[in-house]
Amino acid sequence: MIKREILPSILADFFRRKVIVLLGARQVGKTTLLFGLHQAQEKVLSLNCDNIDDRLLLEERSSTELRHLLSSYELVFIDEAQRVKNIGLTLKMIGDLKLDTQVIVTGSSSFDMANEINEPATGRIIEYRLFPFSLSEMAAESSEREERRLLENRMIYGLYPEVVTVPGDAKRTLMTLTNNYLYKDLFAYKGMKKPDVLQKLARALALQLGNEVSYNELSNLLRIDKETVENYINLLEKCFVVFRLDSFSRNLRNEIKKGKKVYFYDNGVRNAVISNFAPLELRTDVGALWENLMVSERVKHNAWSGSFAQLYFWRTHDQKEIDLIEEQDGILNTFEFKWNSKAGASQPKIFRETYPDSTYKVITPENLWSFVK
Repeated sequence: MIKREILPSILADFFRRKVIVLLGARQVGKTTLLFGLHQAQEKVLSLNCDNIDDRLLLEERSSTELRHLLSSYELVFIDEAQRVKNIGLTLKMIGDLKLDTQVIVTGSSSFDMANEINEPATGRIIEYRLFPFSLSEMAAESSEREERRLLENRMIYGLYPEVVTVPGDAKRTLMTLTNNYLYKDLFAYKGMKKPDVLQKLARALALQLGNEVSYNELSNLLRIDKETVENYINLLEKCFVVFRLDSFSRNLRNEIKKGKKVYFYDNGVRNAVISNFAPLELRTDVGALWENLMVSERVKHNAWSGSFAQLYFWRTHDQKEIDLIEEQDGILNTFEFKWNSKAGASQPKIFRETYPDSTYKVITPENLWSFVK
């Protein structure tokens, strides 16, 4: 099993009398991670809520019944917990019991899971998010040199566990993953009236990768209202298909103040959405793929390292721009992503003068490890 960077943090939170919740898209390795946690404990109860018998053990139970079910075990794993009716209330009751048992819950980032947990169980849970493999996780498994050799492959096929472990079947895996899993929660959502529009929206976002997204343009393209565009992007975000960066704006009059960029958590999924797995030498979107890979790697790194840094992009109305700004404790670190290491780049003069204490670094394949690790 490829060691996940998040594992030490989860283990450090064991037996604090809080429920540990592990959210993430389907097929990113949540269940595999649970099996890895199994090994160190003897008294373990594993419930898979895709199984109706396991699900019924948790639904509509009193605190006394939950105590009786859980208290004799050291660890309790509840997999696919979004299947449990009123899961948030159940987790609240488990948290209130203050058991010596460590309860770990996983679920795809479905809306019921995210919404129900956050409201009633506040203060009783510790939440983690699991993503596809990171480049640093892969380098730890093999070597930085080997991952550098495979970098073009990662840009095209991404880092989902099955893609990495069975590379010869990557295309089929990604198409199946995208069509049968990533949209599954979305299509079942009670507010989803036009699933075909959602797929068209995902494709439009994939084709605009690296560019600022206009909700008005998407609204006109898809013939739906602007509010629906925003709602559907929000749904894609909750299912860990995409994430948004806001524009950074503090002092300059011509800074874009309300712009957004949309990135995909995984390059392979992005390419599956547009059905394009062509090699880099035949593509016109290499720069966008490199930018998406690096920004998503930073999101993973910050999530797993416990960083509270905020990520933005920066652009002015006269087209001066910076790919990524990371703000932490008042410090601005800025980055430009260039697949071609010979391409020149420098921090825009107006930004440097306005934010003189900021740093600037160009990230290329030659120095990527300083950025992603």
